[in-house]
Amino acid sequence: MEKSHSNNPDGHSPLDPFLKSGREILECDYPIIAGAMTWISDHKLTAAIGEAGGFGQLAGGNAPPEVLRNEIIATRAATEKPFGVNLITIAPNFASQLDVVCEMECKWITFAGATPARNDIARAKDSGARVFCFAPTESLALKLIDLGVDGLVLEGSEAGGHIGPVALSVLIQQILFNVESVPIFVAGGIATGKMMAHLLLMGAAGIQMGTRFVLSDECCAHPAFKESFKKARARDAMATPQFDSRLPVIPVRALRNMGTVEFGKLQFELLHQLDNELIGRDDAQMEVEKFWVGALRTAVVDGDVKKGSLMAGQSVGLVSEIKPVAAIIQDFIREAEDTLRDLHSRMH
Repeated sequence: MEKSHSNNPDGHSPLDPFLKSGREILECDYPIIAGAMTWISDHKLTAAIGEAGGFGQLAGGNAPPEVLRNEIIATRAATEKPFGVNLITIAPNFASQLDVVCEMECKWITFAGATPARNDIARAKDSGARVFCFAPTESLALKLIDLGVDGLVLEGSEAGGHIGPVALSVLIQQILFNVESVPIFVAGGIATGKMMAHLLLMGAAGIQMGTRFVLSDECCAHPAFKESFKKARARDAMATPQFDSRLPVIPVRALRNMGTVEFGKLQFELLHQLDNELIGRDDAQMEVEKFWVGALRTAVVDGDVKKGSLMAGQSVGLVSEIKPVAAIIQDFIREAEDTLRDLHSRMH
């Protein structure tokens, strides 16, 4: 496997010892995972990340199974590098999507959304896949390990899209410092190679980023969507509130606009319907998910950044330049290497 070698005449990098476990399980040069983003993480972006030495992921979203199948075929045609497929367990098409990825013997599967069933994890592993899951809390991390996952992604509440309740700084102390049975990748608010270096020193097997890859040449998002990211500050990426426990909604972090205001109105309307027994709780929750899927497409595909959903992590305030994927990854590696050298010099 190729090693990172920026500014290294002998071909060795100070990062190599810290990349070992991530490289082994992902089989890529740099354990930099691209977070799967619905309407964004297509075969083009996924393949480009793999070709650059990172680890791309196709976003299953709620795509019809044949659409997902074609995206997997297109990715395999574009690159021989490894990549993963992200499936949302609460998506209506989840069961048929799982059929597809198992039938096509996809080697890396990430389950997102609600906690996957033990049988789903077992089925994915029986098909030959390595299974990853998100761990937004300590209790869920331990449960997922018991269910047999091969790796965890600690995702702090700084991340974009659907988020958990705990900041990454706390999850690191609860889980990363205490769990050694599976490789642990870290996500949420990461946008610099310097941060990557420090996380590797803490014991992370690698990192995951979504927001940073939106601002890449290969990202298919509408130019207006990217421009919103370029202009945004960290505080502009806000988490949506839950108004009533009768309608439990997973918070979504996005840039505030008319779309987030409309989501608030939708919650009040659904609560009114629940009060009058015009809708069931499960159906109400499904309406919430339909809103986000539609609003995200409105922004990403159509470019309506006023009414659509601008899902973004707080790291959006750290990035302002659109670059090729390869340049983004090499910048990360170079900065991470320089950080380790600097730390080494301080200690000697």
